[in-house]
Amino acid sequence: MRKKSFSKISYLLLATLFMWIKTYIVYKTSFDIKIENFTQEFILFINPISFLLLIFGVGLFMKEKNRNRYIFGASIFVTGLLLANMVFYRFFNDFLTIPVLFQTSNMGDLGSSISGLFLPTDLLMFVDIAVLFWLLKKPTFKSSSQLTRKERSAYFLLVAAVFFFNLGLAETERPQLLTRSFDREMLVKNISVFNFHIYDVILQSKTSAQRALADSNSLTEIENYVNANRKEPSQDLNGIAEGRNVILLSLESLQNFVINEKLNGQEITPFLNDLIKESYYFENFYHQTGQGKTSDSEFIVDNSLYPLGRGAVYFTNSSNEYTASPEILKDYGYYSSIFHANNKSFWNRDIMYETLGYDRFYDVNDYEVTEENSVGWGLKDIDFMEQTVQHIDELPQPFYTRLITLTNHFPFELGEEDKMIEEFDSNSKTLNQYIPTVRYMDEAVKHFFDKLKQTDVYENSIIILYGDHYGISENHNVAMEKFLGKEITPFETIQLQRVPFIVHIPGVTDKNPQTFSKVAGQIDIRPTIMSLLGIDTSEQIQFGTDVFSDDKLSFTVLRDGSFITENNVYTRGVCYDKATGEETDLAVCDPYMEKAKQELNYSDEIIYGDLLRFYGKEAEAEDAEQKTSTTESK
Repeated sequence: MRKKSFSKISYLLLATLFMWIKTYIVYKTSFDIKIENFTQEFILFINPISFLLLIFGVGLFMKEKNRNRYIFGASIFVTGLLLANMVFYRFFNDFLTIPVLFQTSNMGDLGSSISGLFLPTDLLMFVDIAVLFWLLKKPTFKSSSQLTRKERSAYFLLVAAVFFFNLGLAETERPQLLTRSFDREMLVKNISVFNFHIYDVILQSKTSAQRALADSNSLTEIENYVNANRKEPSQDLNGIAEGRNVILLSLESLQNFVINEKLNGQEITPFLNDLIKESYYFENFYHQTGQGKTSDSEFIVDNSLYPLGRGAVYFTNSSNEYTASPEILKDYGYYSSIFHANNKSFWNRDIMYETLGYDRFYDVNDYEVTEENSVGWGLKDIDFMEQTVQHIDELPQPFYTRLITLTNHFPFELGEEDKMIEEFDSNSKTLNQYIPTVRYMDEAVKHFFDKLKQTDVYENSIIILYGDHYGISENHNVAMEKFLGKEITPFETIQLQRVPFIVHIPGVTDKNPQTFSKVAGQIDIRPTIMSLLGIDTSEQIQFGTDVFSDDKLSFTVLRDGSFITENNVYTRGVCYDKATGEETDLAVCDPYMEKAKQELNYSDEIIYGDLLRFYGKEAEAEDAEQKTSTTESK
C-alpha cells in the first residue's frame, strides 16, 4: 500500500497500535498464560493484530465522515470485551464464552462478587480511548477521500496474510490446536482472546446443530464404552444403607488444603477433622467442575455425567432428557428436595430441578432472612442449617436431599462477630478472608449435625459431604505459596483441586472409620450412593464408579482435560510423578490420555445431542416388542 494510502488510514492504524499494545499488556499482567519459549512469546505478541485490523477495517467501507467515528466506537467495544475477560478471569481463572454470556439471570445476584473484582487500575484501560477521542476532532486525522477498491483489497489481503501466518506458526507450535477446544488458555495464547471469541461463536453454532442432527445410533458407541468400563460395586458395602435417607451437603468453595490444617495453632476445620475420624474419607478426591461452578457440581452428582467445557449445563441444556438420581430413586419410594437460601432462578435452578425430577425446591422464600442473619450472598450458614433441619424433620421418608451452603463464597465476607479464627496474613485479601469463612462454615456443619441428632432422621440417614469447587484460584498463587510453604507448580495446581469427600453412616462408619487414598472425583458420587442403597444402576449411562468397589480404577479426569492416576498427574501437556512432583516421561501418562479425552467427548455428545431422550424410548420400544412377541408365542 502506498504512502498516500497510509495517510488515509492513519487513525485506523493508530487505534490498532493502541489496542495491540494494550492487549499485550493485559496478557502479561492480567492473565496467567504460560510461556515456554521465544516462539510462544512471539505468537502471543502478534496474535491480536489480525482481529484488530479486521474489525477496524470494516470502517473502510464507510463514508469518510463516519469512518473514524466507527473506529472510535469499535475501540470502546473491544476495550469493553477485554475488560470483561479481565474481570471474569480474576475469579474464575478462565475466559468468557458465549454460554456464560447467556447466564444473565445470575448477574443481579452477583453483587459484591463482581464489584470486588474491579480494581482502580482498570481505569487505565481507557487512556487510549481518551486519546482517540481527542484525535477524532483533529484535522490531521480527517481524511477527505476513501480508499480505492484495489487499496481495500490490498488491506484485507494483508489482514488474511497476518492471520494465516499467525495460525500456521501456532499450528507448528501446537498441532491440532483448533480441535482442543476444551483448552481455552491454549487458544487465547495462540490465536488471541478476540479470535477465540469468534471461534467460540462457531462452536456455539455447531453445538446448537448437534441436537437437531442426533439420532439413536449416536448412543451405540457410548453405551459400548460405558458397558466395557463398568465395575462391580463393593461387595462389603453394597446395600449397607438400604432404605435410608440420603443427605448431601454441598460445601461452598471448600478445598482440601484446609482439612487438618492449623493457623496460629488453631484448627481451621475442627468439626470436619473430628467427623473424618467417624466416617469414610477420601483424601485424593477432586472436583470436576467447569464454568458452571456449583451448578456443575450439582449436575455431576445427580447424573454422573461431566459438565460442559463451555458455560453451564443448567443454562444451556436445561430442557434435555436426563436420568438423574431423583428420577431413579422415585421408583424406590424416595421423596427428593433441594435446600438453598438463594433466588430460585440463580443458575436457572428452578427450571433445571424440575427437569431432573426434584419434588420440592426450598429457596430463599422458604427461609426467614433478615439483615441480622445475612452476610455476603445472603442467609448465614448457621441460620441456614438451623432452619433447614426444621424443614428436613417434616419431609416424608425416605428422602434424597441436598443442602447448598452460601457463606464461604467469594468475596468471603464475614462480620467480626462471626470470626472464630484470625485472617491469614498475605498479599491476597481473598485468601486472608477465606480462612475465617471456612471456619464459620465448619461451625455451621457442626450445628447441622447437632440439630439433626435431635430428630429421628439422623440415625436413619447417610450423610455425604463434599466440596463443590475451588475457592482460591491460581491468581492467588503467591499467597498460597506462603500458606503452604512451597512453590505452586502446575502439578501443585492440580493437587489444589482436591476437595473433601466424607461419607458418614451413623452406626456404621463411626465403628470402623477409614481414610482412602485411591483417586476419585465427583463423577463417582452417584454410583457410590446407589451402591450403598443397594440400587442397581448397571443399566444407566454413567461415567462414575462406586468409590468402594475393589475394581475401581484410581483415575479421574478434570473438565480441562487434566487427569490424575494412582502415580501420575497429567496437565498442560506435561506428565508428572506424584511421588516427586517432578516432570516424567510423557509415555507414562499415554495409556490414560485417550480414556480422558473419550469420556469428556462422550459426555459432551450426550448433552449437546440430548441423546438420553433416545435411551428411554429405545428401552420402552424394546419392552413393547418383547411383550408383543411373548403374547404371540402364547
